[in-house]
Amino acid sequence: MLAKLSSKNQVTIPKRITQALGPFEYLEVEALGDRIVLTPVRLKKADAVRSKLNELGIDEGDVAGAVNWARAAQGSSEPNLKD
Repeated sequence: MLAKLSSKNQVTIPKRITQALGPFEYLEVEALGDRIVLTPVRLKKADAVRSKLNELGIDEGDVAGAVNWARAAQGSSEPNLKD
């Protein structure tokens, strides 16, 4: 079955192919020799976040540091409600 690559590097996957695979929103794309392999990926939102953090090289220490920084910055600009 043929699929055409558009000028914007987009491909429409035939409906009967996607129906046969079941619902998915993302595809893992890889080149194997002279082939392009598309594999459906079914992500949970937390998995997507973890994947992006990993891709960016952000670890638990970075996240903890950012949270501490944000809490400290928020605390310094909060209005004093006791007065």
